[in-house]
Amino acid sequence: MADNHYRIRLAAIAELPELQNIERTAARLFATVGLAEVAESEPTPSTILRHHQAAGRVWVAADDRDRPVGFAIAAVLDGCGYLQELSVHPAHSRRGLGTRLVETVCHWAKHRGYPAVTLSTFGDLPWNAPFYQKLGFRILGEAELTPGLLAVRTAQAKAGFPVERRVFLKLDFLDGE
Repeated sequence: MADNHYRIRLAAIAELPELQNIERTAARLFATVGLAEVAESEPTPSTILRHHQAAGRVWVAADDRDRPVGFAIAAVLDGCGYLQELSVHPAHSRRGLGTRLVETVCHWAKHRGYPAVTLSTFGDLPWNAPFYQKLGFRILGEAELTPGLLAVRTAQAKAGFPVERRVFLKLDFLDGE
């Protein structure tokens, strides 16, 4: 259910530490489904957050006091937009904020002429792949993985993520869409 008491806007640099706190808190949900390594993983490093924020690729869902309660980070990977991170504080979940943040990243990518948005997520968790599939993303087959996506998989494996449970998804933009 969408909640209009929130707005999506670009993140301010002073908010980046709070985004790391949101990511840590949201990640705790993974412990409830046997993914302690994800729940205990470090949030996006501040250097990476600063880089994307300076490039205008970090958006927050802000509450009625203009405090971030969720965020999305976009990047460019293999000529497409790439949703690098999406986190919503659990106290603000199920209000359509994740959807609005994904739509913002898709709008950003399309406006810049990228043909699609890709991402990596868990294929078997309801708030992961099925969520994105409801938004029109499709799971990519192994033969469709680009060099950049394969590099993402390698980095995830080195970080201790169970890559056998992860999938890559893509939303292609059609002309006139």
